Amino acid sequence: MKKIIVPVDFSEHSEYALEVAAQLAKKYDSQLIMVHMMGLEPSFLTKDESQEVFEAMYYMKLTERRFEDFLEKDYLQDVNVQTIVQNYKEFKELDSVAKEQNADLIVMGSHGSSGMREIFVGSNTEKVVRTSSVPVLVIKNRIMNFNLDSMVFVCDFSKDYVPAFQKARDFAKTFGAKFQMLYVNTPERFHRTSVLEEKAYDFLLAANDEDKELYNGISYYCDNTIEDGIFTYSNAYGADVIAVPTHGRKGLMHFFAGSLGEELVNHAKTPVVTFKI
Repeated sequence: MKKIIVPVDFSEHSEYALEVAAQLAKKYDSQLIMVHMMGLEPSFLTKDESQEVFEAMYYMKLTERRFEDFLEKDYLQDVNVQTIVQNYKEFKELDSVAKEQNADLIVMGSHGSSGMREIFVGSNTEKVVRTSSVPVLVIKNRIMNFNLDSMVFVCDFSKDYVPAFQKARDFAKTFGAKFQMLYVNTPERFHRTSVLEEKAYDFLLAANDEDKELYNGISYYCDNTIEDGIFTYSNAYGADVIAVPTHGRKGLMHFFAGSLGEELVNHAKTPVVTFKI
């Protein structure tokens, strides 16, 4: 874990993400790369050259000053911090930054005021999640002592999810985290245990993972809805993070089937980490 990117808009929730990223950086001797997107309008960029240069310098200096204030945190002491200020307008551009910097992880804050639907549908966080080729760790609340000792990987054993599973497995090994696979069995798509065990076996075979302990430890959890099962199980299990696969709307949103219950999901305080297929 050499480089961690943290998108910063100087909000309270981006600070939650920064604090978690700083804890990871100290633990794994990583560099933090804080990225601020100015998002200047096209009208600004079409002004005459002299005025454009003057205003660009003004906004850059203003942002640098805000960065100086924002970086005055005790938890950032002894952390290698780099700041990037660019006129990025689309959050999918963070993937290009991650590739250029050879980053291992993006840590991003989200207020999640309308539950997971707010996080993953139409929000800036969702745009990053949908396009990022590196894992994205979503932080909703302040976590004073963040540990990544246990991860619940949610899966329906679709072969499409094999690449995400492999990334999540490697990710868990990097942190020395216990890796727990979860399948939520619901009335709408109920399968017998023997059928699920066969699907799980074929899935792990396709992933070239012959860990018998992992296979034997897969949880088949029954609940009324997928989201109920995910969060009820993860809370009972004491998961530090919930890991989900995504390849745009077809991935994550297909998995959740567009049926998220906002009231329940709003109560989910567990961080979520996504892995693109």
